[in-house]
Amino acid sequence: MKFSHRVELNEPNAVAVAQGAARRDGTLKVNLADSNPTRWGLGAPGLPPYEPDPRGPRAAREALAAWLSERDERTVNPDHLYLLSSTSQGYAWLTKLTCDPGEQIAAPTPGYPLVETIAGLENVGVDFYPLTWVGSWWELGDLNPAAVRAVVAINPNNPTGSYVHGEDRQRLLNYCADHGVALIADEVFFDFDLPGAPTRPADRQRLAGTSEVLTFALDGMSKNLSAPGLKIAWLEVSGPEPDVAAALARLDVIADAYLPFSDVLAGRLGQYLAAVPAATRATRQRCRQNLATLRDLVRTEPSGTMSLLEPEGGWNALLRFPAHVDEDALITGLIAQRGITVQPGYFFDMPFASVVSVSLLLDAPAFRPAIEALLAGIVDQL
Repeated sequence: MKFSHRVELNEPNAVAVAQGAARRDGTLKVNLADSNPTRWGLGAPGLPPYEPDPRGPRAAREALAAWLSERDERTVNPDHLYLLSSTSQGYAWLTKLTCDPGEQIAAPTPGYPLVETIAGLENVGVDFYPLTWVGSWWELGDLNPAAVRAVVAINPNNPTGSYVHGEDRQRLLNYCADHGVALIADEVFFDFDLPGAPTRPADRQRLAGTSEVLTFALDGMSKNLSAPGLKIAWLEVSGPEPDVAAALARLDVIADAYLPFSDVLAGRLGQYLAAVPAATRATRQRCRQNLATLRDLVRTEPSGTMSLLEPEGGWNALLRFPAHVDEDALITGLIAQRGITVQPGYFFDMPFASVVSVSLLLDAPAFRPAIEALLAGIVDQL
């Protein structure tokens, strides 16, 4: 496994070795270089003493590992977890870890543009591999044999709402194994399955915890708790033990440079985790109800010119209409004449024209009339 040259593992100097030994045997009395005010009676009252850990406070990681172990029915090692402020931060760290400037990662298209934006900020390119609509589902296309340093898989994908099915999962793992590259699995929408989700367990399986190749799984409270403002995310490292050990050592260097996670949030992590099941159920139910409404309105629309690209999971759905209807003209007209807006398909690099992405999160009194206005706006453009 090749890692970037950005992260160097240096041997500790003589002072660090001596300090470590003295701390372990209790002979170090005073650290005159200590710049942590919470050890000396200073700082805001009521806050816990600050004890930095690059992976996040141990107690919080143990709580998260126990929760993940129960959720996924597998054993999760707290030492393989990193607490983050966001999955975006995880993408940035993993890009630093795997890529030198000028190298590339692979990512799916259609896809959310965040991956490309973060890669660009890290001076890294993106080599896109296609997801192809084959009539009733999205199929993984060929990965370019060009030299990439990591492969991103979004499970389920945004905006297509497609899970990584069994055959495609194995192709991704084989590619990473054959080319000696890491797999980055973004699974923030995994638990928001919709009625069209695969029924075979092999076709709806987490990549988190994969043992075949070095895998970095991203997840977080932004989606699990339907709380975008609650900046708690995590990164789990799995795979062959030598690769995991090498990755952890290098990630520690990156994490120690940022120390991003709040001890205050760490102290509340248990209560947030306890609230996830109810929040996830409520959001999943809302999305399912709105998807049923959308499906019914499209089916009964008199022109018969529109179709729903049935999502398997996630928070949105794709609506397709005749190709001569321009997305920009449609949406600007909707804004001006009906006071509603949607996201155009080209925002996600859709492989065909005349698609919009519709959020399934709106409450029913807002969702149904807005969809009716959208469909009427499309008819006006025919």
